[in-house]
Amino acid sequence: MTIPEQPDDWTEPGAHVVRTGVHRIPLPLPGDALRAVNAYLVEADDGLVLVDPGWASEDTAKALGGALGSLGHRIPDISRIVVTHVHWDHYSNAMALRAAYGIPVLLGRGSRASVERYSPDDGLYRPQSELLRRCGAFDIAERVDATGLTEEERAMPWGSPDSWLDDREQVPLGERALDVLATPGHTAGHIVLRDAVGGLLFAGDHVLPHITPSLALESVPEPKPLRSYLDSLRLVQDMPDTLLLPAHGPVTASVHTRVEELLVHHGERLDACLKEVKNGASTAYAVARALPWTRRRRTLGQLDPMSQMLAVIETDAHLDLLTDQGALSATELTDGVRAYSPAP
Repeated sequence: MTIPEQPDDWTEPGAHVVRTGVHRIPLPLPGDALRAVNAYLVEADDGLVLVDPGWASEDTAKALGGALGSLGHRIPDISRIVVTHVHWDHYSNAMALRAAYGIPVLLGRGSRASVERYSPDDGLYRPQSELLRRCGAFDIAERVDATGLTEEERAMPWGSPDSWLDDREQVPLGERALDVLATPGHTAGHIVLRDAVGGLLFAGDHVLPHITPSLALESVPEPKPLRSYLDSLRLVQDMPDTLLLPAHGPVTASVHTRVEELLVHHGERLDACLKEVKNGASTAYAVARALPWTRRRRTLGQLDPMSQMLAVIETDAHLDLLTDQGALSATELTDGVRAYSPAP
């Protein structure tokens, strides 16, 4: 599939054409891990639709306003905001834009529990801290518990959307529409938006071209995130191929190609996790310490604290799926730690 010319650096500010009436707008993120998030502007017959408007900040407002201005639009011209999931780098600016301009916000219904459960008084990662203890990673859990929110984070715009989107619902765009597809895994309520006529998939964090999405990072994580994620990958794999419009990274020519890579990756990680349990590692923490991480094949101890947390949680999700598949047995120890062993 043909991709219009894009900048060499996908984070370069501006409004980059994807298809006639569809533009990718990179918006800055704090820190240097993900660098930016792609918002997408769709020019519909009944007004502008903005997908994933980024992290609420002055830098985001400036970048978004400048990109819209280059197309002859203003922020009040936006008729609807659609958000793929509730992470701050996608959802918080939607709340800020609604508060400032009254723009309606649409979000997948599966996100409702996490939206309503979130409270800055609970900290950001309390559910993940509990999960880390179940994994035997008490030291990482203690560091997570000690990490409080900054004043800026406590003031992050939050609230329920104006409308909850259901699986297979449509967001009308005049003569065409965006098909809403529930794709739980990265979060319980993640959705993607498929433009069948234009051959586009607004993929959020479900399918990313360069990185593997994290699992179960939200206020109410689902109990089987990897199983859901793999099922959601197969869902989009079974549909006709489209351009991949990711939230992080460049537009790429084929959703199917990247989905196949992700399925192979998780298959390899399942095999690696099973091997380490057979070698004697009995907890998710122990398995995570035995596995290599990132393309540089770093040890768990070489990762930053946030990445350590995500790595252990991801490992636990793989071990849990292996248990469901009958390859492993799981036992809860007296301290609440889940121990794994090869199935008899």
